[in-house]
Amino acid sequence: MTFALVMRELLVENPLVLLFVVAALGYLIGNIRIAGFSLGVAAVLFTGLFIGALDPRFSIPDVILQLGLAIYVYSVGLSSGPAFFEMYRKHGLKDFGFIILTLLFTGVITAFLWFLMDLTAANATGIYAGSTTNTAALAGLLDYIDGNFKSAAAKALAEQAVIGYSFSYPMGVLGSMIAIVLVQKRLKIDFKEETRKWRNTYPLDEVLSSCAVEVLNEDVCEKPLRDIMIGKDWNVNFGRILHEGRLNLINWSTEFKLGDKVILVGSEDDLETVIQTFGRRVKMPHTKDHKAFDTRMIFVSNELMAGKTIASLNLDERFNAIITRIRRGDVEMLAKADTVLELGDRIRFMARRKDLKELSELFGDSYHQSSKVNLFSFGIGMGLGLLLGNVTIDLSPDISFKLGYAGGPLIVGLLLGGLRRTGQVLWSLPYGANVTLQQIGLILLLASLGIKSGSALVTSLSMEGLWIVLASAVISITSAATTLYVGYKVMKKPFGLLMGMVANQPAILDFALERGGNRLPMFGFTMIFPIALILKIIIAQMLFIFLN
Repeated sequence: MTFALVMRELLVENPLVLLFVVAALGYLIGNIRIAGFSLGVAAVLFTGLFIGALDPRFSIPDVILQLGLAIYVYSVGLSSGPAFFEMYRKHGLKDFGFIILTLLFTGVITAFLWFLMDLTAANATGIYAGSTTNTAALAGLLDYIDGNFKSAAAKALAEQAVIGYSFSYPMGVLGSMIAIVLVQKRLKIDFKEETRKWRNTYPLDEVLSSCAVEVLNEDVCEKPLRDIMIGKDWNVNFGRILHEGRLNLINWSTEFKLGDKVILVGSEDDLETVIQTFGRRVKMPHTKDHKAFDTRMIFVSNELMAGKTIASLNLDERFNAIITRIRRGDVEMLAKADTVLELGDRIRFMARRKDLKELSELFGDSYHQSSKVNLFSFGIGMGLGLLLGNVTIDLSPDISFKLGYAGGPLIVGLLLGGLRRTGQVLWSLPYGANVTLQQIGLILLLASLGIKSGSALVTSLSMEGLWIVLASAVISITSAATTLYVGYKVMKKPFGLLMGMVANQPAILDFALERGGNRLPMFGFTMIFPIALILKIIIAQMLFIFLN
C-alpha cells in the first residue's frame, strides 16, 4: 500500500487529524502573498474544499462545525456589542434602511437570474443562500421544504437547493473579495487617510504622542481647564504642569499662568491645534521633585474594575493620579471620563510614586489573570445563545425559521456585550482571550465547511454546476460592488465600514480587516450581521415561495 493510500485511510478514520491538517495547510497557504494579495484565513475554506473533493469519505462531525460557528459569532458579538448599539443610537434609521435595501437588491438579482437562466426555484434559492454565504438561510429553506412537501418531492427539492448552495458558497466568499478589490481601486481608497478622517466618529486606533507646551496666551490664563475646553473639539489629555518650579498633575480645576509648562497627550494633529492656542512647543525641564511622580502601565485584571467607566471609579478621591491613555490589544486610545474599562486593558497612569503600588493592587495588574476566560459567564452566555437559536419563530402559517447556531449566539453576544456586566457577573471577555476564541472558532468553522462541501462539488460537477458558479459570481460581485459604491458615493459611509457590511462570512471579514488595517470593517460587520442573518432567512423562504 502506497504512502498516499495510507494517509488517505488515516484521514478517513481520524476526522480530528483531518481537521487540523486542513487548518494547518490552509493557514500556511493563506499567508502566501502574490502581488500584494493573500487569502488569509479564507484559504482554510478553499483548502478544505480541495481536500474534501479528493475522497467522499472525508468528513468532520457536524458538531465541530456548529461549535466553531457558535464560538466565533458569540465572541464577535461580545466584543462588538458596545459599538453596535452606539452606532445604531447615532445613525440607526438611515443605516437600517440602507441595509434592508441592499439585502432586497440581492434577492431581486437572484430572481432575475432565475428567469434568465431557467433555474428551478429550489436551485435559485440555494444559489441565493450560498452567494450570501448564509447557512442559516439554507437550513430554514430545507426545513420549510420538509414541512410543506411530500417526502419524494421534498428530497428532490432539497437536493437541488443543496447543490445550488454548495457550488455558490465558495464564489460567495471569493466574489465579495473580488468586489472589494475592484471597487477600492476604482474609488482610489486611501485607508490611512480614512482612518484619520473617521477616528473621532468611530473608536479606531490612534497614533498617540506626548509633548510639552509653554503657556504664552493670556486668553487661557486664570481660567479652570473645564471652562477652556467648552466648545473645543480637542481630542487630547492634559497630564502634568510645571508651575514656578513645582511639578503637579492637572485636573479640571487647574488654572494656567503665563510661563507654565504643560504636558499634553494626543494625536499629532490635535496636539498642534492645542499648542497654537496655548503658546509654543518646548522641552519639559527636569525639576527637583520630578521623581515624586512617575508613569506606569497597569493591567486591568480585577473583574470588579472591568465594565465600569473611568469617571465612576472616582480615583481622584483617593489618589493623586490621572489616566492619560489606554492600550487595548493593538489599539491605543485616549482615556476619557466615559471610557469603559475591559479586562486586559493596559492603563497608563501618571501618579505619585507612593500611589502606584496601591493602584496596581486595585486594578490587579496581572497579565496571567487578565488572560483567563470566566467559564461561568461564557458558558451561561453560550447556552442562552444556543437555546435562542433553537426557538422556532413563526411569521405566518407557511413561513417559520430558527436563528440557528449563528443567529442565537450572535444576538445574545451583542446584548451581553452591550450590557458588559450584570451585578457581579462580567459578560465581556479579556481582549486576548476573545481574539483567541474567534480564531479557534473560525478555523473549526471554515475547515469543517470546506471538507463537507468538497465532495458535494465533485458529485454535482457538470455543466449545471458551471452555470450555478456563474450565477453566484454575478450575484455576489454585483451586490457587493453596488453596496460599496452606493454606500461610499451616495450614503457617504467610510469604505472600511462598507467592507464589513458586505462581509457576509467570517473569512471575508478577516480579509477586509487585513486589507483596511483598521477596525472599521468589524463595526460594519456587527452592524449588519444580526439584521442580515434574520432577513436572509426570511428572504430565502419568500423567494422560494414566489419563484415556485
